[in-house]
Amino acid sequence: MLKLRRATVIEAEPAGAGAGAGVAAGRGVVAGAGEQRLTIELSDAPGRRRAAIADVGLVGASEAGDELVVNVQALDLGLGSGGFDVVHVNLTRGLAGEGEPGAHVMKLNYTSLQHAVVPVEEGEHAPGQPLERPVGVLGLHGQLAPVAFAFAAAAPGRRLGYVQTEGGALPGGHSRTVRELRERGLLAGHITAGAAFGGEGEAITTLGALRHALSALGWDAAVCGPGPGIVGSGSALGHGGMAALGSAHAALALGAPTLIVARMSSGDERERHRGISHHTLAVLDLLLEPVTVALPAGMRSPVGADLRAGLGSVFAGAGDAASSRPALELKVERPARLTRHDWRRASVDLPAYAATGLPASTMGRTLAQDPLFFGAALAGGGVLAEMTASVATGRKVSA
Repeated sequence: MLKLRRATVIEAEPAGAGAGAGVAAGRGVVAGAGEQRLTIELSDAPGRRRAAIADVGLVGASEAGDELVVNVQALDLGLGSGGFDVVHVNLTRGLAGEGEPGAHVMKLNYTSLQHAVVPVEEGEHAPGQPLERPVGVLGLHGQLAPVAFAFAAAAPGRRLGYVQTEGGALPGGHSRTVRELRERGLLAGHITAGAAFGGEGEAITTLGALRHALSALGWDAAVCGPGPGIVGSGSALGHGGMAALGSAHAALALGAPTLIVARMSSGDERERHRGISHHTLAVLDLLLEPVTVALPAGMRSPVGADLRAGLGSVFAGAGDAASSRPALELKVERPARLTRHDWRRASVDLPAYAATGLPASTMGRTLAQDPLFFGAALAGGGVLAEMTASVATGRKVSA
């Protein structure tokens, strides 16, 4: 059952000032409603201020003094990615919405937040020709910024866009990273697929999003993955990273050269995520066809002794915290099915990325504390750029 409470807005940032707001018109971006940050007081706890967010595209903008109904579940549970209440409805001014003109396909179906959208698949009646533009598949939203940075550095002028899937946050406006990458011109667009919503385009499926992006919109490559706040249970299959399996199969089915951006870590205290994460290993093991996987140049293997030896040589000059403490216990063995994939190496420049001011922390760890996480993502962006170059020159690209 939903945990809803009445509340009053004490302070309200301007609507659209939060993550996901529209960016400079000079880049040809349609301004979005985005996310609004609020300070509220619950009716049954006067005097105690709480943080809240409102998806302006769903519930409208709020002002100080407005009466709200908020969902308090995540903040009350103390979830790491839920340090705020979420506005369910604005009772003062949020009951006059008319919906989007012409919209007829529902998202968040049969919930109290169901709303109609115009899907990008509208008018497409055939699968079309195989796509020859590559797709990079993420397991975590935190990989998006380094992938986009490395892609732009290696392939200036080529257009990389983002397809947001399930597995993490569903609202497209919740990602400050997407907003910043769009403002800097490092992403060509943002489509939300399936249950995810609130992007610059809405797709019913990941298949439809990728087809539209790489054909109708003309992106040179797409990066596909969940929004922030990945869902997890500590089990082998019960986590948001498994969305990467469906995304990779969608790309393969469309004939797109497919890259898995490996989730790796040299600083995670959880054994299952050290070296190459069990999230990535599970996807690579379960894939029905081989794909390309990226590693930082100089790293021979993503697991075992070869990984430990490679950490010092690849990352020692980038403030690798692992180089100044006892080596991590990396007990993950190489599954036999990993050898069927196409493992490629790419040079990474951690100092250059750190100097950009783009997001440089993951799960509370900085780039210096976990250089392998960012190095693996940068390698993914570099290899994805190489794959676009191979397509552009007519050379065969491994998938």
